[in-house]
Amino acid sequence: MTRLDAASRSTLLRDMVFVRRFEERCAQLYQQTKIRGFLHLYVGEEAIATGVSHLLAPDDAVVATYREHGHAMMKGVSPESVMAEMFGRVDGCSGGRGGSMHLFDQEHRFYGGNAIVAGGLPVAVGLALADKLAGQNRATVCFFGEGAMAEGEFHESMNLAALWDLPVLFCCENNRYAMGTALARSEAQTDLALRASGYGMPAWPVDGMDVEAVVDGTDRALATVRSGTGPAFLEFQTYRFRAHSMYDPELYREKSEVVEWRERDPITILFDRMLADGEIDADGLAAIEAAVDIEIERAVEFADASPFEDVATLEGHVYAPASARVPEEVAP
Repeated sequence: MTRLDAASRSTLLRDMVFVRRFEERCAQLYQQTKIRGFLHLYVGEEAIATGVSHLLAPDDAVVATYREHGHAMMKGVSPESVMAEMFGRVDGCSGGRGGSMHLFDQEHRFYGGNAIVAGGLPVAVGLALADKLAGQNRATVCFFGEGAMAEGEFHESMNLAALWDLPVLFCCENNRYAMGTALARSEAQTDLALRASGYGMPAWPVDGMDVEAVVDGTDRALATVRSGTGPAFLEFQTYRFRAHSMYDPELYREKSEVVEWRERDPITILFDRMLADGEIDADGLAAIEAAVDIEIERAVEFADASPFEDVATLEGHVYAPASARVPEEVAP
């Protein structure tokens, strides 16, 4: 694994701390009913979104899942617009209509946020096909969980991307539990990189708890994708420290297992490595946390001050407003 320089490590540490503190603040806001609906937190998996995004160009596209707050912000979507979206306010990146699971920002080429398991995979293939037909030298990165690999869209998308040599990097965030179902209870072949290689693309596992390993693996995979020879697949082996969602009683895994994985906290791993190399100390980490907390509180204040959508505009952005529908008494 290539050792990153001190500046890159510092950026990655700050980004992981930011995503972690943002998610923990969202959990508090959910309990205060500032955030409503479903909420899926990324705590424990931060190394993946930050590490992959570290290598992306502004015009590369990202498609994510419903656990996508970190992916959106690492792609450049502002914390203010993300938080406002979580609050359901008009200044949110989706106008307050999407909420936690449907973040979207075309300016930053962040195409969701998708509540449907595996729903983002065909979108990613379409974006990559459009880029190839237009002669654009861009990559599309698609994040999804291991549960998506049991869906038909996964197989169709992998097949077409390989068949048409599309510039897609498939990033499977394998946190070992598809909602509450352990991988070994749902998949006969648990070597996910091996399964993906059956579609004729390079595929290998990566330690998703080590951000430097994530950067190293992503760098290799993106080199393949950008070369024009077709897609690549990475299985990021990771773990979520919190439940599947805020509604999840989490009865399907032992507390001792969570404790064991918490000992491999990606933030701690990088901090300890930087500490040993003399690149940071405890005061340095505390300063990062303090600065991050100020930025997050600004996002909360922005979201709280943003208005809800005017009821007069609620029929916008729909296929047919109520005024255009055929009255029931004249419908055939």
